[in-house]
Amino acid sequence: MSAATTAAVPAARTGAAHPAPALVDDLRALEAEAVHIIREVAAEFERPVLLFSAGKDSIVLLRLAEKAFRPSPVPFPVMHVDTGHNFDEVIEFRDRRLAQGGHRLVVASVQASIDAGRVREDAPGASRNRLQTRTLLDALAEGGFDAAFGGARRDEERARAKERVFSVRDAAGQWDPRHQRPEPWSLYNGRVHRGEQVRVFPLSNWTELDVWRYIAAEGLELPSIYYAHERDVVERDGMLLAVSDLTPARPGERVQRLRVRYRTVGDLTITGAVRSDATDVDAVIAEIGTATVSERGATRADDRTSAAAMEDRKREGYF
Repeated sequence: MSAATTAAVPAARTGAAHPAPALVDDLRALEAEAVHIIREVAAEFERPVLLFSAGKDSIVLLRLAEKAFRPSPVPFPVMHVDTGHNFDEVIEFRDRRLAQGGHRLVVASVQASIDAGRVREDAPGASRNRLQTRTLLDALAEGGFDAAFGGARRDEERARAKERVFSVRDAAGQWDPRHQRPEPWSLYNGRVHRGEQVRVFPLSNWTELDVWRYIAAEGLELPSIYYAHERDVVERDGMLLAVSDLTPARPGERVQRLRVRYRTVGDLTITGAVRSDATDVDAVIAEIGTATVSERGATRADDRTSAAAMEDRKREGYF
């Protein structure tokens, strides 16, 4: 589906230097907070699930969950809401990483939702981001899950900045930003009525730079598309989109083979690449340190077209 590049980058290839002591202290404080949140959810809820896209944030979230319960296994499954519009490298990494960790994978398929008539695709090859909402809600209901961990961070986007760590969703799975529970002194209210759900965001207080520094400190492996590689792309609506079966070049567009990387992974029909020579973690950290636009604002077409796009989707039940 996507142009082939290389296999996922081994942790040993990152070349990351040992973090400074102050940095380690900051990261370990964020880690301790996230581990505490994850354990609170395991203690308060009956059937949690961890949402995993095989993106950098969910990879960090999975590592934190593993740390939270060592030496025991993670006591809840991992769910991937699969749009069917994935980068090949990401799916290969997902399957291998979860198998290595002994995790139980639940795949919620957007294509299955389309086939069942639960959602309707706008057009062949169109973004399926909005379609994920119905697929996610159906999968949560089918699994009886009352809490779902997500890797969202408050610095990503203005709607996500409105989220609490424990974000209650009503019986229809919907979110109302005007009715958020206070969380003074990091006290999390896990009470829900029958049919309600809680979305939990242990990385709320992290930044993109924190995530990458944690990846360096932990030596975490990522899908190879996070690092600079050569790929055929076209420039469309101010973004560099990968040329693939789903995103062929349009009449008048010039296919270029450029050295690029991805700051975020998602539906490949709307996820743009950035020009980059960053082939290891240290180089990515240096690159992010000078960035002035968030990863979603720079590389997700659906978030750039409307300031309210994410909030609208979240109100409907999106994660």
